[in-house]
Amino acid sequence: MTILSQALRPAFLSAAFAALFAFAAPALAQQSGQRVTVTGEISDSWCTISGLMFAKGTAHHQCAIWCALGGIPVAIRDAGGNLYLILKIGDDEDSAANPRVAKLATHEVTVDGELLERDGVKYLLVDRIADDKGVITMTHEEHGIQPFGN
Repeated sequence: MTILSQALRPAFLSAAFAALFAFAAPALAQQSGQRVTVTGEISDSWCTISGLMFAKGTAHHQCAIWCALGGIPVAIRDAGGNLYLILKIGDDEDSAANPRVAKLATHEVTVDGELLERDGVKYLLVDRIADDKGVITMTHEEHGIQPFGN
């Protein structure tokens, strides 16, 4: 893979996810969801699913911010390893490249909202952030700062 194609990958993924949400969000909104409270760490879905980098805590904090601002969907990973893709928080119209969501990168939060599931994917329409403990998973000493670490 060339350096150019590596550089273009985040932009391509951002556009692809934005298109996915543009088509999926109205269909999901028509479903009736289940009211839930979810506790876990906010992380970008690309690094979490791809395994490209260590995607937890302080080792991944700056990368998670870059991915979130670049439009990579943000998710909550609970203690059981379940991922919940965040479609929106409160009155925000979207989650893609949303500075409010990016500020929560690697924070442990508890959210209340509506859970929608389709084809095995869990989506959250977050009504409120009930608790924000900040960054509590200290992983940078073991894994370095990603993507520039060990």
